[in-house]
Amino acid sequence: FNLAAQIFNHTFYWNCLSPEGGSEPTGKLKEAIDKDFGSFGKFKEEFSAAANGHFGSGWAWLVQDAGQKLKIVQTHDAATPLTENLKPLLTADVWEHAYYVDYRNDRAAYINTFWNLVNWKFVESQL
Repeated sequence: FNLAAQIFNHTFYWNCLSPEGGSEPTGKLKEAIDKDFGSFGKFKEEFSAAANGHFGSGWAWLVQDAGQKLKIVQTHDAATPLTENLKPLLTADVWEHAYYVDYRNDRAAYINTFWNLVNWKFVESQL
């Protein structure tokens, strides 16, 4: 399980990023974020807090539950939302290897840059 989950998590993470990414979501994704978080700004604040506050190695996720509600969750190590019957929409890798070369131990700077690369088209396609 560990190796397969890590392959899934990392592949999903890379699909969540694009050099043409950034800005804000539009369409159905924006509507869902506004409905469940109040605004994109509030969502971004909560997701960033989850990513920055995660203890140790793991992932911050935007997921959709069985009732179509969007939630932010954290997973440790190779855990994935799929095992909790949650549909992953977006993830940020908060393993140290994801940011140490460029940001040393400044995870917050890494997460701030992450928002400039989010591939909102891919994220919306996961709804």
